[in-house]
Amino acid sequence: MSDLRRIRIEVNGKNHECDVETRLHLADFLRHQLGFTGTHVGCEHGVCGACTVLVDGLSVRSCLMFAVQLDGHKVTTIEGLGSVQALSKLQQAFHEEHGLQCGFCTPGILMTLVELLKENPFPTESEVRDRLSGNICRCTGYESIVDAALLAAKRIAEGDSK
Repeated sequence: MSDLRRIRIEVNGKNHECDVETRLHLADFLRHQLGFTGTHVGCEHGVCGACTVLVDGLSVRSCLMFAVQLDGHKVTTIEGLGSVQALSKLQQAFHEEHGLQCGFCTPGILMTLVELLKENPFPTESEVRDRLSGNICRCTGYESIVDAALLAAKRIAEGDSK
């Protein structure tokens, strides 16, 4: 017997009203019920950061939250940052600086950096590295990721249209 609850949630600017099982994790809800497959599930323990999304503007590990907890809240996933045709400044900087390789960790890293750049538009390299310490990437040495974050911060601060 499943225990269903109706929730109202805004994801990437669009309202959804859904019945969800009370034990359904937010990551699984986003991926399987709403089709936002950019949210990746890695460790399922909140350690790797691959499942990071924004809830009301704050980064959270979606593998550690139940979907029912998000009733009435706003969620932003990687799909809400931009599109292939119109990358966000952060996504564009990642593209230019080669800030990704396999891409599995990238959505969580980008969502973590969105929060950082909103809180601190002028982060130092050390502050970027500190914030990214909760995101595990096994392909890169983080150099290009940090370079991309700093380039995006510069462009955002300057109002650059790139």
